[in-house]
Amino acid sequence: MVTTEVERVNYRLIGGIVAAATIGGFMFGYDSGVINGTQKGLESAFSLGRLGIGVNVGAILIGSSIGAFGAGRLADTIGRRGTMMVAAVLFLASALLAGAAPTSAIFIFARIVGGLGVGAASVISPVYISEVTPAHVRGRLSSVQQVMIISGLTGAFVANYLVARYAGGSTAEFWLGQQAWRWMFWLQAIPALVYLVALVNIPESPRYLVVKGEDARAEAVLTRLFGPTAARAKVQEIRASLSADHHKPKLSDLIDKTSGRLRPIVWTGLGLAVFQQFVGINVVFYYGATLWEAVGFGEDAALLTNILSGVISIGACLLAIALVDKVGRKPLLLVGSAVMAVSLATVAYAFSTAVTAADGSVSLPGHNGVLALTAAMTYTFFFNLSWGPIMWVMLGEMFPTQIRGSGLAVSGFAQWIANALISVSFPTLAVSPGLAPTYFGYAFFAALSFFFTRAMVHETRGRELEQMKG
Repeated sequence: MVTTEVERVNYRLIGGIVAAATIGGFMFGYDSGVINGTQKGLESAFSLGRLGIGVNVGAILIGSSIGAFGAGRLADTIGRRGTMMVAAVLFLASALLAGAAPTSAIFIFARIVGGLGVGAASVISPVYISEVTPAHVRGRLSSVQQVMIISGLTGAFVANYLVARYAGGSTAEFWLGQQAWRWMFWLQAIPALVYLVALVNIPESPRYLVVKGEDARAEAVLTRLFGPTAARAKVQEIRASLSADHHKPKLSDLIDKTSGRLRPIVWTGLGLAVFQQFVGINVVFYYGATLWEAVGFGEDAALLTNILSGVISIGACLLAIALVDKVGRKPLLLVGSAVMAVSLATVAYAFSTAVTAADGSVSLPGHNGVLALTAAMTYTFFFNLSWGPIMWVMLGEMFPTQIRGSGLAVSGFAQWIANALISVSFPTLAVSPGLAPTYFGYAFFAALSFFFTRAMVHETRGRELEQMKG
């Protein structure tokens, strides 16, 4: 879009749209993070062992992988806004049912339902934002999604900490005679309702409307966003970017008609999605309290460490917002990969020095506890400066309009499958071969992601969505 058109952007409306859409990111973070600090309650209530804890914690990821794939396809059928509204209802239902679950099976079902919402929100919010914002600020506004994800995680950590502290522990009795850990889940019903109400007041994506043949509605939305002259031109650009035969988007569009193979851009999307998880970030998100208790922190201190991690993450995301449209996506990914590899290896070294006392308690000798905490926070900071927000920014903008929904479907599915593999395996890996080898594994994938980015990722900064090639 040329400069004269950009000057007519209705930033107030775009700001309101982004604020409403990114509540989905907050719910993504909250629903993912609420499990962190409830594991003692789950273990006690359902008599769970290590495998049982892994399954109950990881249940959300089953729903998330299905939700991410289904949402990518559903967004091409009922629209971006309609899909987000479905996600909001799923968040609400999951919050109520998870807190009330009388058995592990019902709890797992509730978390799968929540996962469907998480998966849907994770892929649709970024693409919706990218489709209603001008190119010169698209990276910054799309990065707000990650700020809201981390805000949701931190909100869950703070709520869990306060509830546990006020009740006297996560398994202690709280309001209405229910244990504190149940209230940790019920509290997330509040932001879920806010999300649902907010979505009622935002328009549908104009690019989706053009794909559906509703050019007049698309032009009306674009007129509100950019003015009438730019709106008419943009509808024509979107229309011209679609498949030559103007067929409806379908999954087979991901196959290159000439070679009969997946388009290279799809492989890039899959790689970005998988590497974001294989560096082990959700071990910190899901098992942070358990992890720090395993190396000598008390429950109270471990929960406070989660909050510190959340605050640092938000700061990193704000810095990413300031940089993403200035230095670009690829440089941030490369810097993030390099620093994460070093910091993860440092955490692994610190954990390798852990000693067990006669009473069975575990601690890190000398200054290694401080070293582990500092390296972990450095890792968290650089993840949220780079791979945390940038992966979602790129998935939302890198695919051509014709295959955007399908590309997001397969990339989002891969991202959540990778998440599940890492998260469900961690409790077992933490015991054998142990924390140190496990973290060295995450460091290896961080290093590998650096070379993947150099070879496969192409810069998208400043390019209009209709200029994206697959």
